[in-house]
Amino acid sequence: MSGQLIVGLDVSSRAQAEAIVTALGDSVDFYKIGYQCFYGADGYALGKALLAAGKKVFFDLKLLDIDNTVEKGVAAIADTGATMLTVHAYPKTMRAAARAAEGSGLTVLGVTVLTSMDDADVKEAGYERDAAGLVALRAQQGRDAGIGGLVASPHEAEMVRTIVGPKLAIVTPGIRPAGADLGDQKRVMSPRQALDAGATHLVVARPIIAAADPAAAARSILAEMNAGSRLA
Repeated sequence: MSGQLIVGLDVSSRAQAEAIVTALGDSVDFYKIGYQCFYGADGYALGKALLAAGKKVFFDLKLLDIDNTVEKGVAAIADTGATMLTVHAYPKTMRAAARAAEGSGLTVLGVTVLTSMDDADVKEAGYERDAAGLVALRAQQGRDAGIGGLVASPHEAEMVRTIVGPKLAIVTPGIRPAGADLGDQKRVMSPRQALDAGATHLVVARPIIAAADPAAAARSILAEMNAGSRLA
């Protein structure tokens, strides 16, 4: 199960990120580098260092631009040996990203609807669908574009799985272990619930990196992930 847990390095300095990685040791081998770390902690170089150390890296950059720019950006990330990269789940963007990643080991993930958004937020953004309806549309478009997976709330994971079939990755942020604060997340679920709903990978940041003992927090979440699993 450890390969299904992705720890978000949501910190602003490379020293902070490396301290977290050191504290987690062998309990975690997969790390997400998002905006805060990428721009504030030299996350590109950090990611390459993690890859050189045998870790897996997920660059959560949510690319969105003209096709040519997206293709070049995805190709550059693919060349690093990273495992995952996010793009916004617009059809043209996903098709361009899929072309660039073809033949590499990079899984392109389309971001459907952010887990901090609910139906009211989706309506305010101008969509006529509710959050679940928009996720369903983006999942279908991602499947048809040929990308490797989707990022979705755990509440939509089961629905997404029925749309995309058994092979695509479903990566779920908005994971909160028992007793954890929800923070700014609105559509959340426990680790075991998310896996049972069809998620392949769980992204967890604050409940681990803000813990007094990050390694113990990671082990606790892994235990929750294993609880009730046939593999436990």
